Amino acid sequence: MGKSKVLVVGGTGYIGKRMVRASLAQGHITYVLQRPEIGLAMDKVEMLLSLKKEGARLIEGSFSDYGSLVEAVKQADVVISAMSGDHIHSHSHNLLLQLKLVEAIKEAGNVKRFLPSEFGMDPLRMGNAIEPGRVIFDDKMTVRKAIEEAKIAFTYISANCFAGYFARNLSQIGTLVPPKQKVFIYGDGNTKVIFMDEDDVATYTIKAIDDPRTLNKTVYLRPPENIFSHRQLVEMWEKLSRKKLEKIHISGEDFLASMKDMDEIGQVIVGHCYHIFYEGCLTNFEIDEGQEEASKLYPEVNYTRMDDYLKQFL
Repeated sequence: MGKSKVLVVGGTGYIGKRMVRASLAQGHITYVLQRPEIGLAMDKVEMLLSLKKEGARLIEGSFSDYGSLVEAVKQADVVISAMSGDHIHSHSHNLLLQLKLVEAIKEAGNVKRFLPSEFGMDPLRMGNAIEPGRVIFDDKMTVRKAIEEAKIAFTYISANCFAGYFARNLSQIGTLVPPKQKVFIYGDGNTKVIFMDEDDVATYTIKAIDDPRTLNKTVYLRPPENIFSHRQLVEMWEKLSRKKLEKIHISGEDFLASMKDMDEIGQVIVGHCYHIFYEGCLTNFEIDEGQEEASKLYPEVNYTRMDDYLKQFL
């Protein structure tokens, strides 16, 4: 059986471009949806051209032109959505835009697998999420419901914490580089968290698209050496940098109270971090029947360990 042809929607984005590259690296014919809406967004145009140079095939299609979306979908066996947004409203809007994609996939009738935009916490387990961030999980569940009602074959990817947003800054809010003097520790700092290099997220995702073991299942990315606590992450950095940081512990109550002075984006970030670092939402459950764990399925993937990841910031 030949490798599936892949269409990536949102292929110029943070995780989307990695999906395109991983798909090409694993030998798939790979299409990227080129949406006219990008207009004068130079970074997106340049990313499209860069991906084209690397072997991706650009295919025009727009969410405001349903026929073009159906035609784009007809070119592929697998559709991966990596749509997101820079703020809560566009993120939510983009997630629900996927409902049009679900319709197009159903009408095209040829797609063997759809991977909607997930790649974070499992929304099925986030029913008690704090507002305003809860809307993201609710919208993901709306998309899931539409996929399953349309009887479209799917794989959901739960990728936990992207290293770019959670590891290199030692999980500090408001920075993307390691702190120099002091670090805030959430609670006692002992809750287990899962950190993932974004390129590994893409590698595991592409591995799963043609795998019958992942059909109509959730795949959790839980490589064992990347499961550790916030405190351990800080200690890892201290060992690498040979410098001790002043540690300031924040109680769950104080952490949530900090939301009141923030804008909506800040409130969403605090809410998500509360679920991760205080409630342990990434690791406080076992993987059940009907679910899979990526590093067990694909032991050949030499995933990036976080101590190696952090070395680039020395």
